[in-house]
Amino acid sequence: MIWVELVILLACIVVGARLGGIALGAVAGIGLIIFVFVLGAPPGGPPAVVLGMIIAVITALATMQAAGGLDYLVLLAQRILRRNPQYITFLAPLVTYVLVVACSTQHVVYALLPVIAETSRKAGVRPERPMSISVIAAQHGLIASPISAVTVASLGMLAPLGVSLPKILLVIVPSTLIAVMVGALSVAWRGAPIEADVGGSNSSGEEAKVTELEGQALTRARGSTLLFLLGIVFVVLLGIVEELRPEYRILVEGQQQYDRLNMAAAIMIIMLGVAGLNMIIFKAKPETAMKGSIMKGGITAVISILGVAWLGSSFFEHNREFIVQGISGMIDHYPWVYAIGLFVLSIMLFSQAATVVTLMPVALAAGMPAALLVGFYPAVNGLFVLPTYGTVLAAVSFDSTGTTRIGKYLLNHSFMIPGLVTTATAVVLAVLISSIAGF
Repeated sequence: MIWVELVILLACIVVGARLGGIALGAVAGIGLIIFVFVLGAPPGGPPAVVLGMIIAVITALATMQAAGGLDYLVLLAQRILRRNPQYITFLAPLVTYVLVVACSTQHVVYALLPVIAETSRKAGVRPERPMSISVIAAQHGLIASPISAVTVASLGMLAPLGVSLPKILLVIVPSTLIAVMVGALSVAWRGAPIEADVGGSNSSGEEAKVTELEGQALTRARGSTLLFLLGIVFVVLLGIVEELRPEYRILVEGQQQYDRLNMAAAIMIIMLGVAGLNMIIFKAKPETAMKGSIMKGGITAVISILGVAWLGSSFFEHNREFIVQGISGMIDHYPWVYAIGLFVLSIMLFSQAATVVTLMPVALAAGMPAALLVGFYPAVNGLFVLPTYGTVLAAVSFDSTGTTRIGKYLLNHSFMIPGLVTTATAVVLAVLISSIAGF
């Protein structure tokens, strides 16, 4: 029976991923109907705390976007890139990484890619070099962001093991940042110059547009950005200094006991508060926030995680004994299999967060150590392998010289080498750092 259920699970994932958007979660609902009503599997359950944290963070981000904060951050990044065109191959992925870490979303890369293409073209640098590694840097910046959907999902599941947000960041930020620079080195001298490339040209192309802010719009944008960043800093501080989280009294079997605010609740409270302040102080309109790209992308992520995680939970609960016994021995002898699983599943799901909430519970139940769970975390960035992901397609379309391309054999595209180099380096460094940190 387990193999029949596994085929159904994989079929729902493949079909949902091919349809794209919210289809991943909706098609998983079909699998749940078959599991629960036909095969008699337990319904399992969606990760309610994780979904709550993601919704709160997305709400804060969407209000910042509505107030102009996202445009302001992108504007600053564009200025940095245009002032230092000679270092574009290393500067572009670095700026992209920092911007995604700060904004907790890959959506910002769409505004940077035209600037990277234009700046590199004018500097005589083959655009494929900075464009390809910048797309990869965005993926790694997302898992290094303190309140991105994938980090929040990981924190929610690792917290029972005593893994805090600062511990995750201590491992992931340096490992991914160094890995991105190593990835930049892997493409720094890639390919012929623009003039010598058969498929490329040093044509002027279309100028990348810059969204200028001034007057009250600039003031609101700056204020909303500062408020959101302060919210992130406060979240990190709450994770570092436990005493900052308030205590409260609860009744347990008729006796009063003290409990401390957990990080999941703290993140939700702070992010919802940031959203409210953005609306009141910086005039972020609720309807504008709801119509923005951040909210649309966030709702898509929530629905996808709801369906896929729920389907995976039902499958796991129905076959818990078989899976745990089989996986435990494999993890004990070959722990790296988990990293390969994360990488392959992320290729199928096109979502780091959905990958984590689907596979990490299995590794947790099998008893994988926290150090390895955190160390293998960067393996979740396999979204570049199939050249159908949004940021990959955007980079290809924005490069008017044609040097950033999808190869004849589909997988021999511009993003494969920097993606594999960066992800492999990040995993190795993360495992090393987490082992030294002593989780």
